[in-house]
Amino acid sequence: MIESRLISLLRRSKSVTQKFSSSNPREWKTFTTPCGFSNEHQSRFYSSLPRFIPAAETPVARSCVGYGLRSLLQSNFKNFYKPPFRNFSTAASVSAKDTGGLKLLVTAGPHAQKAVGIWLFVSAAWVFSMVVLGGVTRLTRSGLSMTDWKFTGGLPPLSDEEWLVEFEKYKQSPEYKRVNKGMSLDDFKFIYWMEYAHRMWGRALGIMFALPFSYFLRKGYITVQLGLRLCGLFALGAGQGLIGWWMVKSGLEEPASDYAEPRVSPYRLAAHLTSAFVIYSGLFWTALSVVMPEPPAESVAWVQGAAKVKRLALPVSFLVGITAVSGAFVAGNDAGRAFNTFPKMGDTWIPEDVFSLKPLVRNFFENTSTVQLDHRILATATLFSIGGLWWSSRKLDIHPAIRSLIGSTMGMAALQVTLGISTLLSYVPVSLGTAHQAGALTLLTLMILLNHTLRRPSLASQNASFRSQTA
Repeated sequence: MIESRLISLLRRSKSVTQKFSSSNPREWKTFTTPCGFSNEHQSRFYSSLPRFIPAAETPVARSCVGYGLRSLLQSNFKNFYKPPFRNFSTAASVSAKDTGGLKLLVTAGPHAQKAVGIWLFVSAAWVFSMVVLGGVTRLTRSGLSMTDWKFTGGLPPLSDEEWLVEFEKYKQSPEYKRVNKGMSLDDFKFIYWMEYAHRMWGRALGIMFALPFSYFLRKGYITVQLGLRLCGLFALGAGQGLIGWWMVKSGLEEPASDYAEPRVSPYRLAAHLTSAFVIYSGLFWTALSVVMPEPPAESVAWVQGAAKVKRLALPVSFLVGITAVSGAFVAGNDAGRAFNTFPKMGDTWIPEDVFSLKPLVRNFFENTSTVQLDHRILATATLFSIGGLWWSSRKLDIHPAIRSLIGSTMGMAALQVTLGISTLLSYVPVSLGTAHQAGALTLLTLMILLNHTLRRPSLASQNASFRSQTA
């Protein structure tokens, strides 16, 4: 029964034998890989074939026989053989010949892949610098110096008369009347230039992003999937400018209390900072996906170890993001200067006015004592969570790159907590406050890189690894 089916299969494959009889050995390797037999197993199998099958003497027919026998065994003896594809992966990048099942974001070759990747990494770095510059602008109280908004930004004041006109506009704002009354023109020029640089740096980013994007679209480097993703990120970037002005407008309104200092709404500040973090994360993740379409995984144990680490890394990443957003509420409520002691807040662990505002939700977002306490708790929880991630991965069999990333993340988390405590004890100086905000984004960067490296290998990568191991 089996022999008759083999003879029938060999007759059907005669055309295939003629087609591939002049091909090179590399093509045979690719053709015979799906059979799942090593060279030693195939030799034993060929020697056991009946000698009355003359077609089995050719290499092509041997491949067909091996492939046909595997199909036969799978259909008649399901428990005898199982495909081993799930047990293999590869850390090497998948070549153009091996991308049958791999969805690449840039398919125009390595040169296009490199060019698009560099452009996206530069764009992400630009957003990073925008976040840092925004922190400096906030800490120097420069954000409310410009009392109007123009789509193109416009030219800065160039003459003394123009400077006086802008200064008069600022004198009508609540911040000048309650905080900076009597400010000199030179001091106003400093805060004006800070805010102007922040706004124009954002507009320059839009141009720097849009021009290469158009070029790569014309060259055909960008796939539909990547194009849609980048269009969404560009729309978020354009909306970020509107969110920024929406935030500034809240600081130009008269405060509800006669004794309150004018400042932007903490909710709007948190929305502005969160939006920047989302744009940065999207750009950085997309850049990684372009230049590193496959995660590093060269053995079954490494793939399994990465899966275990990923189950822990995802909730830790979420906690890192929540902690960063809570920092925006600390800045928006100026809560960093409420208690400048550590680990206690003043003379107590928990201030008495933690639940002084009603409804209860307002305490978590508007009460300066509660906002700072929440940020301390979240920061401590983040540090211990990353420490737990590092500790639990010590004995796992994982790729060295993943182990190095976890160690770097642990070190950055410790540095970030140190920066936060130093900023608090020093009454929030501009230098330390800016470094602390940059540290939050750096820590998020490492978590994004770690999660991207922990992805499950694609089927194309698994097949490539299988072929390399069975060669």
